Amino acid sequence: MSTMLKTYRSIFISDIHLGTRDCKAEQLNNFLKHNTCETLYLVGDIIDAWKITQNKWRWKQSHSNVVRRILGHAKRGTRVVYVAGNHDEFLRPLIPYGMGFGAVEIHNQTEHIGADGKHYLVTHGDLFDGITKLAPWLAFLGDKMYDFVLDLNSKFNALRHRLGMGYWSLSKFLKHKVKKAADFVFQFERNLATYCKKRGFDGVICGHIHHAEIKEVDGIIYMNDGDWVESMTALVEHHDGRWEIVTWTTIHD
Repeated sequence: MSTMLKTYRSIFISDIHLGTRDCKAEQLNNFLKHNTCETLYLVGDIIDAWKITQNKWRWKQSHSNVVRRILGHAKRGTRVVYVAGNHDEFLRPLIPYGMGFGAVEIHNQTEHIGADGKHYLVTHGDLFDGITKLAPWLAFLGDKMYDFVLDLNSKFNALRHRLGMGYWSLSKFLKHKVKKAADFVFQFERNLATYCKKRGFDGVICGHIHHAEIKEVDGIIYMNDGDWVESMTALVEHHDGRWEIVTWTTIHD
């Protein structure tokens, strides 16, 4: 049974990490095949340039297919906005010169005016993460450890599959526990909320911490679109102004 094409006012995806072994490119390509929108926001860490410097670049055909799919949306009239993150920060020096990839715009951060009339800051989030901002070496160490846990998770789920059991994200479970403590210390969400208040935004849309969520923080609407390494989630805006997190863990016909 085929899945109907859904059309949204806007779709936000981030933390795809193209070029890494653990990128769920096939699921994302399938999601983009069955879902379209007026504006597609790529909210950072789309390409993982860190892996180039570490000589761990793993570019697959499925990664190229995602790029083609995104460019296909742009060709058919979808506005595509690329907001740079910390893993693809090589794009940031290009921003002042207005450079982009064809019809794809590149920004450090941008504003989205919702169908609800509210003004949202769209930013990857790394500039508000105390771990990244205050101690880059700690963030790098965390990235190494994250790779280890993802590898462990892959082996763990291969065993579960052989036993006829479903997928369970060990890395997501561990990272959620660790990140809760880190967020408390570095106040990632509150830093974003405070900044939005000062700038006059009603809310913020971000990625970075790989944890999809819609909630209110200090009077600011906080929305995180998650990732395409573990969770396979996107934030979508319906034409009537409703917001929803869509999870796409399986391939649809």
